[in-house]
Formats: sequence, C-alpha cells, structure tokens
Amino acid sequence: MTHNSDHPKHSAAKGGEWHQLSDKTHPTLTTQQGVPIADDQNSLRAGARGPGLLEDQVMREKIFHFDHERIPERVVHARGVGFHGYFENYKNQSELTTADLFQRPGEQTPVFVRFSTVAGNKGSADLPRDVRGFATKFYTQQGNWDLVGNNIPVFFIQDAMKFPDLVHAVKEAPDRGFPQAQSAHDNFWDFVSLMPESTHMLMWAMSDRAIPRSPRFMEGFGVHSFRFINARGESRFVKFHWKPKLGLQSVVWNEAVKINGADPDFHRRDMWEAIQRGDYPEWELGVQIFDDAFADEFEFDILDPTKLIPEEQVPVTPLGKMVLNRVVDNFFAETEQVAFCTQNIVPGMDHSNDPLLQGRNFSYLDTQTKRLGGPNFTHIPINAPKCPMHHFQQDGHMAMTNPRGRANYEPNSWDDNPGPRENPELGFQSFPEEISGTKVRERSPTFADHYSQAWQFYISQTETEQNHIADAFVFELSKVEREDIRNRMVSHLLNVDDTLANKVADGLGLESLPDAAAAAVEPRKDLAPSDALSILKSGPSSFAGRKLGVFVSEGTDAKIFDALKAAVEHEGAVLAVIAPVIGGVTDSSGRKISANEKIDGGPSVLFDAVALLPGDKGIQKLARHSPVRDFISDAFAHCKFIGYNTAAEPLLESAGLAESKDDGCIEIDIIEDSCARFIERCRDLRYWPREDAVNKV
Repeated sequence: MTHNSDHPKHSAAKGGEWHQLSDKTHPTLTTQQGVPIADDQNSLRAGARGPGLLEDQVMREKIFHFDHERIPERVVHARGVGFHGYFENYKNQSELTTADLFQRPGEQTPVFVRFSTVAGNKGSADLPRDVRGFATKFYTQQGNWDLVGNNIPVFFIQDAMKFPDLVHAVKEAPDRGFPQAQSAHDNFWDFVSLMPESTHMLMWAMSDRAIPRSPRFMEGFGVHSFRFINARGESRFVKFHWKPKLGLQSVVWNEAVKINGADPDFHRRDMWEAIQRGDYPEWELGVQIFDDAFADEFEFDILDPTKLIPEEQVPVTPLGKMVLNRVVDNFFAETEQVAFCTQNIVPGMDHSNDPLLQGRNFSYLDTQTKRLGGPNFTHIPINAPKCPMHHFQQDGHMAMTNPRGRANYEPNSWDDNPGPRENPELGFQSFPEEISGTKVRERSPTFADHYSQAWQFYISQTETEQNHIADAFVFELSKVEREDIRNRMVSHLLNVDDTLANKVADGLGLESLPDAAAAAVEPRKDLAPSDALSILKSGPSSFAGRKLGVFVSEGTDAKIFDALKAAVEHEGAVLAVIAPVIGGVTDSSGRKISANEKIDGGPSVLFDAVALLPGDKGIQKLARHSPVRDFISDAFAHCKFIGYNTAAEPLLESAGLAESKDDGCIEIDIIEDSCARFIERCRDLRYWPREDAVNKV
C-alpha cells in the first residue's frame, strides 16, 4: 500500500468534522445500490440535536452491513492464514494418473494454500502446541482439487464417528469456556487416554512437529491413502507429501510460549514478510506409490489413518513443486471464505475406504454449507473453479448465476440453449473396486495395533528430540488435575517405550508406575528406525530463509557490521537490527544504522540466531538493562548460536554467561572472515549440546 502525504480534498462542517470530498482521483462514495452519498459523517435527524429518523436508508444500510460482517468461524482450524501461488508439474505422469495437472511438464496450476492451527479460535496465537492444517486448493483445468492435509501424517482417531468427541474434548470446556488453543487440560487427556488408537498421534503432537518455526519450515501430508487411476483404468494407491525447500525447523517449548507473548502473529507475519521480500516459500509435492499387493503385505492396514508407511519402505516420488508468491488482497474474502472439501478430487483420482476420510467427505461439505450461508459458496471467487462450469444447479441462498433459458433439467429436448450434457470420456470415473460384505458397525481387526508405530516414531528421534517429547508429556499432564488420568496415560506409554514412560512418571512425581495398559495386539519391537520421521535428521544444510537478530548500540564497529551483513545476504538469510531505540544508532564511521526493532519489542525468540555488536559507549548502562539481559539469556537457553564482539563482554557477563560460553558462542570480528564462519555455524540452527547444561536442575 502506498501512502500519499497530500490529503484528499476536504471541507470542515459546522460541527468541526471533516468531510473528504470526491475529485478526479477519488470516486464518489455510494451505497450498495450505487446511490451517491452526500454526507458520510452524520446520520439523518430532526434538527442538529434532534432524534434520529427511521427513514435514513444510508445509515441503516451501513449499520446493517456492519452488523452482519462476521460469519461463523470454523469449528476447527479457525486460526489460519492463506496465500496464492502455483504448482509446477515436473513431467508427464500419464502412466500413473489421468489427472490433468500431472500431464504436461512445466505447466503451472494456480493454487491457494491455507495454514492453520486446530484447537484455537480466530483470535488465538500462532504458536500453541497443536497440529497444523496444510490445505491446498488446486484450480486445475478439470475442476478444483482440494488436498486437505496436516503437518503430521497420522491422526488421533480411526473413524469419523469419533471426530465430534475429539474436538469437544480438545476445545474449551463447555462449563467455563477455557482453556483456549491448547490440549494441556483434563478433558483432552481423559479422552485420548481412553482411546489407545491415539497413542501414535500423541507422540507426534508431543514432539517438536507441533511447534514449527513457520509454515515455511514444515512438511505437509495428505494423511489418508488415495487412489490414482490411469487411462487404462489401472489403479495404484498414493500418499501425498509436501517437502519444504528450506528444510524442517521447529522452536523449543519455552521459546514458543515467549513468542506467543512477543508476537501472537509470528507465523502469519513470517510468511507475509517472506513473500513480500521475494523469498517465496516453496515445497515439493511427492507421493508414495504402492499397489494392492503391497497393501496386503504391509505390516499395518493402509486404510488406518493412525498409521504411516515409512519412506524407507516406499520412497517419495516427486511430482512437482509449489511456490507461494502472492499475498491476499482481502483476508476475509479469500482466507476466511475459502472452503476446502476432501470430496473435491478430479478425474484420475479416487478416495480410498479409509473410514476417517469417508466421514470427512460428508463433514466438510456440510460445514462449509453451514458456515458460508448455503450451497452457493462456489460462487465466491476464491472457491470458484478457473475452468468452465456448466450445470443445472440453481437458486439457493446468495445465488450469483442461474441457468439461462427454459431448460433447467436434463435430459431435455430443447433445441434453443438445451444446456450441458455428460461426457463419458472426460468425466470423473470411480475406480470399480469389488466390494462385498455384511452391514456392520465394527472396527477391522487390522486396525488394532495401537503402539508399534508409536515406538517406531520414538526410536527414530535423536536423543534431543526424545527429551523434548518426554518434557512435553510432563508439561501437558502436569496441567491435568486428576491423578487417575495421568496414571492412565503413563500406562499407555509403557507399551511404547519403558524409558519414555519412566521419564514422564518421574517428571510427574508418580509414587509408582501403573501397570501397562491392556494391548489389543502385542506391540512390535522389530520395526526399523526411520530417519525421515526426525526433524533434526532432516534439517537443512543452509541458514537460507532464516533470520539473524543483530543487537547494535552507539559506536557499533562499522566494518564488523558490514562484514556480517554481507555474510548474511550471501547465505540468503535476513538480518534484522535491534537497538536501544527504534530510531537506530550511529556506528563508528558516523553512519546511521536504522533499527527494525527496539530491544524491548525485539526479543531473541523472534530470531533463529543472534549477534551482539554493541559499541563501547554506554555499555555498562546497557548491561544493566533487563531487556538486553533477557535477549542474551533467552538466546543461550534456547540453544541458539550467539555471535559477539569484544565490546559485548560486559553484556555476556551481566547475562551470567561470562563463565558459561560454549562452542555455540562465537567471537566475530573482521579477521579471517570470522563473520562468514559464524553464519556457516548457524547452518546447524541450534547448538544442541548446550541443552543438558541449560536444563540441569
């Protein structure tokens, strides 16, 4: 948005209020009916101090519309942010599927992506411990395809019948309206501790996957098994994966808590700023491809949404890349009104019999119809296909178009504008799967193993990540008031891993371990670890896309600052300047360095690494300034790399680090490219060996 210092033409009225007047560059303000408005500052009344008049249609329309601005927020995934972009296909995939967007190499299909949390309302913060929605709408030439996934490849429940119970349990308690946007409370843990099928998902939710650094640094998954169908009618199963170009990264829990206080909009701001500066977030879309024979032989049921297929067993085949390169023009019109439905697939695809997916296909259409006022939400531009549409659907709430002419049905025999006809060649075809069975309400016994993959996930993590999982269980369960619920949850963890269960029990101060929960199927301990399940094993080899927070003060060494800035830019990262005052500082060369943040408003939790480059002037006063001490001590506690110059020694001493500096604290100057070497160290993102010392009690 540009800002013009020249005010539009205006005049002052008797009451002193300003009236901005239309001119050649400012069109005439009108009502929704297009009627020009003469006065937008005053309602119609009987005399300047008299009562308002009911006939004031201008005021009534304006207030009426304002009263109806809000629509029902989503029951889940209410807190979200969306962006535009494109999907670029790599090569012809006709052997795999007839889906139109996968046929022509290099073709770009428009997309809209919405990232979200699950449990909180629209006004909640961006960084609770929560699953993240990763929903993509592809505007293909044969209709819209909605890939409605999460940043975790499995889910809490196996059947959609339990979805209302899960959501009721994790959302705020109905008798008190809290807690908000968190799962650390009795209702949630009471529910999941009575649902052994949730155990695998709980391992993911208690891992750092649930507190991502940004959507730019998280994976996405379609969760369910889907089918691809080629022109010969041959079908293979696929599972969808989004792989971020910048690699995986999360924050630590103490950091997440402080980020929510410092910037509740941290995720949406990060995405917005990255796109605005041209650092477009990018993911690769891939699929795990497997046939019915593999499905029959695999250790678990591929229709079970609480299970995954390790990438070591079925590698991910890349199909194309997605680039998000445009922010929305209007948040409400696009991000709030976008409607994703799992039922929206295109020719060349089909659903599987996953019972959670089958229920989602009903639920999503139903909830969007309710939320957006009726069946015509596809008339809203963000939901409308970008390919031709021809049908006989008509009327309903907020219908924007209707069939023309007499024919609003088919078959019909009208010659004049008879309307569209079906097309067996191009039309959507379901896979002709043979199905037989008795109508029953029962769970397949192939879904009964609830602990084996939870163990596989745990042993696939690094020791650092395992400690974070244990700490998360302890924190969440420590918020649970009922001891029997805490014990019940530990009884499930005993079926996952004894070491984990004991860590959690010790952290909760349990006097004795409960018996292990009864397992429907004996947990397996022969599954191989999968490195793809670990964030740290899948980390980046670059600091690109990250942000370095540099603290400066009066007299900052200009040569060191310039050398560090050059190293950051060469890496493809971002440098943000933090100063004692927002007006910035004057460096040793007499140059003004502008500040991005005042130290009180730019804590180190907002950055991936920090550098301390103060000048000597007033250093003792800065050392006594609490925000400066917090900036340093938090960065150290969160295992971030810390660069510092000689002048920063009093600051480190004030923060209690004079004797605690480790290999993650790196002195930088202009000798032998020390700034470049510091940025190279930052490629590891965190100095994890520090964590044991920081957390030692």
